[in-house]
Amino acid sequence: QVQLVESGGGLVQAGGSLRLSCATSRIIFSISPVGWYRQPPGKQREFVASLSPGGRADYADSVKGRFTISRDNAKNTVNLQMNSLKPEDTATYYCHADLPRPGVWGQGTLVTVSS
Repeated sequence: QVQLVESGGGLVQAGGSLRLSCATSRIIFSISPVGWYRQPPGKQREFVASLSPGGRADYADSVKGRFTISRDNAKNTVNLQMNSLKPEDTATYYCHADLPRPGVWGQGTLVTVSS
């Protein structure tokens, strides 16, 4: 059974930085697009960023220029570096792999940005 394990959430002041990591198996890491989504309190889950196996990165407009998605081949992780955090970035962040179908979600990690 494929698992995704997120880490790195926490409490940070506005303007600060956090780095989230999503660990998965080597096979999923090598063949599946992996993305980050977030669900703010009381709102629907939304796309944040994704990374294809070939290295193409896509970002939501709200995080472009502040967040960077990358992979660590040695650790089989997909990371989300979040800089210049804003209170509106407060959410539970989820890692998602497209494969195997219908897709796999991690358990989520909470990010709280104080003003």
